Amino acid sequence: MKITLLALLMIAPLAAQARNVDLSTVPKRNTVQLTIYNSEDLTLVRETRAITFKKGANPLQFSWANTLIDPTSVELKFITSAEKLEVLDTTFPHDKPQMLYWNVQSEFDGEATVEITYFTSGISWSADYVAVADKDEKQMGLEGFVRVSNNSGEEYEDAQVRLVVGTINLVEKIAQLAQVPMSAVDKLGEKNRSELRLRVAKDAMAPMAGAALGGGKAMEEKEIIKEGLSEYFIYSIEGTETIRNGWSKRMRSFEAKSVPFKIQYRYRPAEYGDQLVRMYLLTNKKEDKLGTTPLPDGVVRVFRDNGRDGLSFLTQQAIKYVPIGDKIELNLGPDRNVIFELIKLRASRDEIWMHVDGVDVYRRVGQPGVQVEVNSSVAGWDDHELYTQRVRNYTAKPIEVEVRRAFPGHVVFRSQLKATAHDYQTVQFTATVEPGKKSDLLFEILRHEGRNSKQNNVTIEETEVKP
Repeated sequence: MKITLLALLMIAPLAAQARNVDLSTVPKRNTVQLTIYNSEDLTLVRETRAITFKKGANPLQFSWANTLIDPTSVELKFITSAEKLEVLDTTFPHDKPQMLYWNVQSEFDGEATVEITYFTSGISWSADYVAVADKDEKQMGLEGFVRVSNNSGEEYEDAQVRLVVGTINLVEKIAQLAQVPMSAVDKLGEKNRSELRLRVAKDAMAPMAGAALGGGKAMEEKEIIKEGLSEYFIYSIEGTETIRNGWSKRMRSFEAKSVPFKIQYRYRPAEYGDQLVRMYLLTNKKEDKLGTTPLPDGVVRVFRDNGRDGLSFLTQQAIKYVPIGDKIELNLGPDRNVIFELIKLRASRDEIWMHVDGVDVYRRVGQPGVQVEVNSSVAGWDDHELYTQRVRNYTAKPIEVEVRRAFPGHVVFRSQLKATAHDYQTVQFTATVEPGKKSDLLFEILRHEGRNSKQNNVTIEETEVKP
């Protein structure tokens, strides 16, 4: 083992006088728990060991050679007989830079359980998901997995594993812990800030039902328990796992069967480029067989039952953290059975205003008695453009199409499409296209240009537009 805890027990007095040698024993870990926090490359390790103490002074040795343990984070706590045990001092020998000694004063001869906690780096976890849609594309099975990778230099046998999902605002909590204003935190020395940061992270990551570690047995089917802790969640993998150094282990986090979803075709150039894409949409909520916890960042691999006892691969996509109640949107890319095109039907210009040079007068062309003078220039006008968003559906099912288009400038959007404003420059509308049919989604764009432009937004007018 690269980490050792040595109980140095004084042998019989006569032998001690003759040899002046201590007897070293290596107590085995009773339990070990790993709380892995990816955002800070921190893992909180809590381990318990049973140590036999003699009455009087007992030197304990802790070594972290060839590991990524942070020595400033190591703490010793007595779980049993705490009232009869006391740490007198902690020593870091200058000739042994990867070792420390605790001098423990004991009031009895006998065994006690101690807990050692520390932070290490090099342990990380990642999530991935497998989604399998049925052949009718109405429901899917969704499985979640976590993969724990250990490159810390130490092996952890029969470890309870907990995964932190979300963000712990360490800087803010450091200020609270230290009881100093935020401005003073920046003035602290690097060593002080590091110590405070580790203390805060330990306080945040340590809480859990049943504070003492238990020696739970590994189960055939792993279950991950989720605990909501305001800003973040902790997944606790039931049972124990051996996390060997230099290895990764993949574990199932959940399995949801018959998760309902819907299909939508979307045109959103800012998100998907200039193309119509096919989407699977599902929601992380209990009504949809999910919703017991947020879902962490990960990669989703999507398949479909092809109806011939096989699966067709559809896409692979990274998803961000999905809170409870939020949608999971899976982009399957373009569908060759749906043709999508924008066609300009006609264009015209009116409301032309001229600026007469030297007089600073504006006149609208077309007003009775108004003529275009030689020394005048165009100052403003309105452009009218009539479009159809033509969709041809060659699939065997009706499809829902959502179009989201941005129109910069001072624009009026006229249509019977019951459009809504996504933002001040973007219009969104939806339509259903029956199987084997063509649909023309008509709309007119009125652009105020030059002097006629008064603002930078889109106004939506629901009105009949004729081709």
